[in-house]
Amino acid sequence: MDANPITPQKILVTGGAGFIGSHTVVALAEAGYEPVIVDDFSNSEPSILDGLKAILNREVRSYHIDCNDRAAMTDVFSQEQVAGIIHFAASKAVGESVEKPLKYYRNNLDTLMLLLELMPQFGVQNLVFSSSCTVYGQPEHLPVTEETPRLPAMSPYGNTKAICEDIIRDCVAANMPVRAISLRYFNPIGAHPSALIGELPRGVPANLVPYLLQVASGQRASLTVHGNDYNTPDGTAIRDYIHVMDLADAHVSAVRLLVEKKETAFYDVFNIGTGRGASVLELINTFEEVNGIKLPYHLGDRRPGDIEQIYADVTKSTRGLGFTTKRTLADALQDAWRWQQKIS
Repeated sequence: MDANPITPQKILVTGGAGFIGSHTVVALAEAGYEPVIVDDFSNSEPSILDGLKAILNREVRSYHIDCNDRAAMTDVFSQEQVAGIIHFAASKAVGESVEKPLKYYRNNLDTLMLLLELMPQFGVQNLVFSSSCTVYGQPEHLPVTEETPRLPAMSPYGNTKAICEDIIRDCVAANMPVRAISLRYFNPIGAHPSALIGELPRGVPANLVPYLLQVASGQRASLTVHGNDYNTPDGTAIRDYIHVMDLADAHVSAVRLLVEKKETAFYDVFNIGTGRGASVLELINTFEEVNGIKLPYHLGDRRPGDIEQIYADVTKSTRGLGFTTKRTLADALQDAWRWQQKIS
């Protein structure tokens, strides 16, 4: 037995009990890191911790605190001596952000700024920030690269992502001892293949797949396809759907890149998607085919604020992070349905 075993590097995962956060906790642990969760469970459920324990065969250290609580966060930094942070914790409902903009600006900006204040104090240099392709709006050219101009956000939620990116960029430009990466996600779907963790939407789901799953399980009568007159092959909107486990792997790649960096101050952004768009009808048809279920749906009007199509150019993430997706749209929809059946 090794007399001097290597202690795994601790990675603080804010919002680590959420949909993307919990799957990233699994990916970190399986890659040899020790994830430490901070979550106030305002957008998640404590039961997810049981799922994580079942998958990993051990408990994950977790703190039930608000990331805006300076004293509590200072205690976490004092106790854990983390090597890096993945920052998911944020209010995330687009519609609610339009109704309650101050809640979103206060929560989403203040949590990031508190982390950036505490990091130098405790010698923590590495930060992966959970951003979004919403910063691109409806781009003029597809696929979108990291050089695609950011457009004015369609919602306060989207604007907080753009502002947070700017805050990090400006801190690095000011030579703060921070190495940071913003990952601009496209459309995460799916669940862990064990069906022990997955997405737990609260209230009426705002996103397509969670709503579709509730229709498939009989919780809702029918799915509305919002718009069939877009300038796309079948008239329905196109998105870049990425399996949440692939997205989780991208965070591990980002952490590795930062830990290996020699620069004191560093910042970069990466698109995290599959590089391929799928239409709403293509997604519905794929779900029906792989799960053997007929979905009741009807065609409705476009929703205000919805963009026609967006999908990623993944050249930079492939080269810079060494990251490529491994799972298909069919895989994601099978895993998502397995999870839905468990929680229905």
